[in-house]
Amino acid sequence: MYKILQVTCTENVKRISSLFCYRIVLLHIHLLLHTMAAGQDRWQKDAADQNFDYMFKILIIGNSSVGKTSFLFRYAEDAFTSAFVSTVGIDFKVKTVFRQDKRVKLQIWDTAGQERYRTITTAYYRGAMGFILMYDVTNEESFNSDTAGQERYRTITTAYYRGAMGFILMYDVTNEESFNSVRDWVTQIKTYSWDNAQVVLVGNKCDMEDERVVSTERGKQLSDQLGLEFFETSAKENLNVKVVFERLVDIICDKMSESLDSDPSLVSASKGTRLNEHTSSTNANCQC
Repeated sequence: MYKILQVTCTENVKRISSLFCYRIVLLHIHLLLHTMAAGQDRWQKDAADQNFDYMFKILIIGNSSVGKTSFLFRYAEDAFTSAFVSTVGIDFKVKTVFRQDKRVKLQIWDTAGQERYRTITTAYYRGAMGFILMYDVTNEESFNSDTAGQERYRTITTAYYRGAMGFILMYDVTNEESFNSVRDWVTQIKTYSWDNAQVVLVGNKCDMEDERVVSTERGKQLSDQLGLEFFETSAKENLNVKVVFERLVDIICDKMSESLDSDPSLVSASKGTRLNEHTSSTNANCQC
């Protein structure tokens, strides 16, 4: 009798645990879809405001906890806080700057939190709206499942890559794993963005010298290998944050000018549009 009750109790606990996990997943997906939909609405409203010469969509990407949200907050609000929690879904801030005699509206997307999802199949990027990511509470392997050389979860929101004209690819100089993931992120960009997307490599948290594990020289070496410009930054100390954005915008503007010079018919359609996808991409050397 005791064994029967014990088995029944165990099964009930499993069912309750599974239901609890299932509801948590559904809630998280609901929040994700809500923030994605809200972001799309804000994007459309900003595009409707024609008081600018260009509108550039910029994504800040990189492993979790490298400081993407703090970096964006420092640039957009000129403030810093270490109390941020992981972003659910995706969010962005809007900032208008003047570069090369042009009024440029920046939509800067903070993708913090998207690393919690694994890429399921490339079919998702052709129109899927949501996933239920599930594991078995009685199966440790299903919870710990990983792919060697990758983050535990990969992005589920790379559909946003397709409209981006620039990427700030960030790693944490105190975190070796985030540095080792840079090449994987570059592969993501090449796979899901368009050919002319411009990328700047950023080593963040350079104020934490006592905890540094990735030297400046290694960052420069990697940026040279990848053909990217490189900066070390500190959102906390406001070091090179503005410089990174200004340099990336200048690179995109230069590319825009090249495209308009080569095809004058693009002038009338330049507002809020991306560069000609058929134009070959050029990368600048590191200027630290």
